[in-house]
Amino acid sequence: MKYTQLGRTGLKVSRLVLGTMNFGPQTDEADSHAIMDAALDAGINFFDTANVYGWGENKGRTESIIGNWFAKGGGRRDKTVIATKVYGNMAADGDVWPNHDKLSALNIRRAVDASLQRLKTDHIDLYQFHHIDRSTPFEEIWQAIDVLVQQGKILYAGSSNFPGYKIAQANEVAARRGGTIGLVSEQCLYNLAERRAEMEVIPAAQDYGLGVIPWSPLHGGLLGGVIKKEVQGGRRASGRAADTLKDPAARAQIQSYEDLLDKHGLEPGEVALAWLLTRPGVTGPIVGPRTADQLQSALRAVELELGEDLLAGLDEIFPGPGPSPEAFAW
Repeated sequence: MKYTQLGRTGLKVSRLVLGTMNFGPQTDEADSHAIMDAALDAGINFFDTANVYGWGENKGRTESIIGNWFAKGGGRRDKTVIATKVYGNMAADGDVWPNHDKLSALNIRRAVDASLQRLKTDHIDLYQFHHIDRSTPFEEIWQAIDVLVQQGKILYAGSSNFPGYKIAQANEVAARRGGTIGLVSEQCLYNLAERRAEMEVIPAAQDYGLGVIPWSPLHGGLLGGVIKKEVQGGRRASGRAADTLKDPAARAQIQSYEDLLDKHGLEPGEVALAWLLTRPGVTGPIVGPRTADQLQSALRAVELELGEDLLAGLDEIFPGPGPSPEAFAW
């Protein structure tokens, strides 16, 4: 496994991030524990989750599965950089009582304590804001975070799904307060088929020293060889991938992608991950395996070297927006 610093921090994390969103809803606890053990054995030390994972009436279940894994001992917690998130409503029935969601100081305090209990740990390494909160000023958010850092309950703070201007705003407020490290990472939707983050989010993250953690690196399975799997009678596309393939132009684009990689003798999913590892500012993409075999495929991407001709071919099929502001101005 290869490692890098998380943004401007001294924290060393693996170039692949283990996503745990499937733990509970799609992968049972025993298999989830096996996947985490395999990830740790392979050198992946960066695990990502969120308080709402488990979904519906099972919100919090994923954190509990991870906590039970930590409780097995064997150095599991000490070897793991654990990241979780706060923002969503944790009420199972969706009946939100005031101050039980978003980023008020009260909800942050309540949510941290609940996550710590489920994770069976005394601290969270990276505490991420799952979404912007238009109602809560960053002065209040950073005051709450400062208290938690002083208490030893969290070490670093990061963002997720933030636009570039909010990354800038958050860190400018942190700088004015003094003594607050500010955001150290941004977790955003970014992959070959969805490159809008290159316009503002990634440049802002780079300017402020945030590590970029792409989620949905295979774009809901669209970049994982979905057409080839259909032809071979394998797992059919579902959700976002299936909806996208209904568009003839989008299907032709994915077919061109798979044809290009077939010509190079490469697996689409592995190339999609390897491409992200070549992108400036990217710490590592989040991989969310449902099985141990899917984890092994992701691991191969770390060692995959993409030639200039292949990178050029990928850019031709999936052109990025170009630099900002030239992409939309002059």
